[in-house]
Amino acid sequence: MQVGMFQTPFVRPERTPRQVFEWALRQAVHADKIGFSEYWVGEHGTLNWEGIPSPELVIAAAALQTSQIKFGPLAHLLPYHHPATLAIQTAWLSQILEGRYMLGVATGAYPTDAAVRGIKDMSGNHAMMLEAIDIMERVWKGEPFEFEGQFWNAGFPQANPNKPLRDVRPWGGTMQMAMTGLSAPSPSIGFAGTHGFLPASVYAGNPFLRSHFETYRDTMKAAGRESDRSAHRVVRDVIVADTDEEARKLATEGGIGLAWKEYIKPTYERFGVLQGLLHDPSVDPADVDADYLAEHVWIVGSVETVRQKMEAWFGELGGPFGTLLVYSHDYIDNPEPWERSMELLVKEVAPKLSDAKQTVTT
Repeated sequence: MQVGMFQTPFVRPERTPRQVFEWALRQAVHADKIGFSEYWVGEHGTLNWEGIPSPELVIAAAALQTSQIKFGPLAHLLPYHHPATLAIQTAWLSQILEGRYMLGVATGAYPTDAAVRGIKDMSGNHAMMLEAIDIMERVWKGEPFEFEGQFWNAGFPQANPNKPLRDVRPWGGTMQMAMTGLSAPSPSIGFAGTHGFLPASVYAGNPFLRSHFETYRDTMKAAGRESDRSAHRVVRDVIVADTDEEARKLATEGGIGLAWKEYIKPTYERFGVLQGLLHDPSVDPADVDADYLAEHVWIVGSVETVRQKMEAWFGELGGPFGTLLVYSHDYIDNPEPWERSMELLVKEVAPKLSDAKQTVTT
């Protein structure tokens, strides 16, 4: 199993933009140094706990300070960008990173992010995303076209021998794309399978995740593609320390505990997915506190404890998947224990997981 990071970021609202940016950059450099395979950055315009509106700035800053890790926005919200502009910008980043770039795309889930773009009815966001992807893929070919769509007009000019155009194709000629999913069944995961995009599932309980595996399998097969779980990314909170007690304290009394109390749990309740995280349907959501989460939702413990919990989780899912993406949290004031958790996960836990091969058919 590969290990990566999802820098949403879950950082306390009182942090300054400079602090958020520096923390995201520090995390990227550290993740590259210790062997993380991927580093994804969220895009949110208005959310006070997820304070990166321009993931490409973090990625560009990290590009020259890293050498192995792959980067991507997770995700650029396509209804809120002119697709031709975004196509040019993302292709340039892929050229700068020389193969270490992936593009996550999404429709946008938060009404406040839509409102600042003048969108009052988000029911059209999915159609906007589809049109945007079509335009972007045409631009990336670098061939002349004219397009008048429902939401945007775009095109690519004829070549002029006296004034050559810059190469706007992504590095290697194609763009690896990804989509996230939270609901079950997930239209986004289905779209990913139909179009051969990477699927990234936000953990909302095993039934949700199994639904995503099945949706991706079925849509991949319907599109005539081979499907296995090595492509699947799963986002979940994990904390590792030298002892179970240290790990639990780092989680419940640190950035993870605060983010879940103040922001993530209320958000999950609003989107109707908190129930999927409960190990027993009779549990009152009001009783879901940091101790409950550390026991039943997060994966917390020593190297051996986390290994056992991961193995048990794989068993519940019917096999492993390709890449675990851990959320980044606010440990700005004392980063060393958090960064050690990252290192223990990728160097001590992941190599000890049984090699029940990620080519398990989903």
